[in-house]
Amino acid sequence: MLTRLNAEQLALGSILVALLVLALKLLAWWLTSSVALLSDALESLVNVGGAVMAWIAVHYARRPADDGHPFGHHKAEYFSAVIEGIMIIIAAFLIVEQSLHALANLAQHPDWGWGGLMVNAIALGLNLVWARLLLLRGRRLSSPALQAGGRHLMSDVWTSVGVLGGLGLAMLTGWVILDPLLALVVAANILREGYQVVVSSVNGLMDSAAPEAERLRIEEILQQEANGALQVHGLRTRRAGVALFVEFHLVVAGEMTVRASHDICDRIEEGIQAAFPEAQVNIHVEPEHKMEPSGIAPE
Repeated sequence: MLTRLNAEQLALGSILVALLVLALKLLAWWLTSSVALLSDALESLVNVGGAVMAWIAVHYARRPADDGHPFGHHKAEYFSAVIEGIMIIIAAFLIVEQSLHALANLAQHPDWGWGGLMVNAIALGLNLVWARLLLLRGRRLSSPALQAGGRHLMSDVWTSVGVLGGLGLAMLTGWVILDPLLALVVAANILREGYQVVVSSVNGLMDSAAPEAERLRIEEILQQEANGALQVHGLRTRRAGVALFVEFHLVVAGEMTVRASHDICDRIEEGIQAAFPEAQVNIHVEPEHKMEPSGIAPE
């Protein structure tokens, strides 16, 4: 059932999940006053903001092309992912501040209880299930916003695992200093994740090429479907959210009719769109003197 949800429904679900997880983690912090659990809750606060941004971006990205945006609104998701990455980095610095304050006031640290850790473990499990769903569906839907949210939640999961394990050890040994030290480790992990989200999203905004596997598949289709043409060269691809843009030069014999060359173009477009339904194909037909040594020869 959940695997049939579309990007907008998943983004809306992420807001609800983020709010529930935040409430659970704040409860865990209230029960323990642990700075490590507070840092975990701060990351979930960022999750809420990121989920709201993702929902707005996914909703906007689904709008059809118009006069002002003839290629569609697909890149809106990248803006959301960049903003979420920046929010993650800000959260990391807030956690560092809280950790340093706790290190300077270890004597004031209250006693912990296992109840708070159990509540945080429930939040961890919820995050894990939703993160796996976002990563799975985000890849299938080619949604940068959902994939960024999934990566962030998986980072949150590992953060919670480390925090719970460390605090459990601290409770068994009495080493109170583990609490702020764990929070610093959490901050470093969050900072790394924020950096990765920003970099990958900026690459999308700068029209990065389609993944190598997709390009190889497109080349195979060109070899199979360009029968009747002499060569294909100048292949360029780019990803913009769910959209895939493909363009290249198709070399045909000079005496070939417009209708015949158009039939070849139609066959190629149908082949590419059968493999990539979201693809938009642009073909420039050229005569034989435009052939290049590095072109793709049809089978």
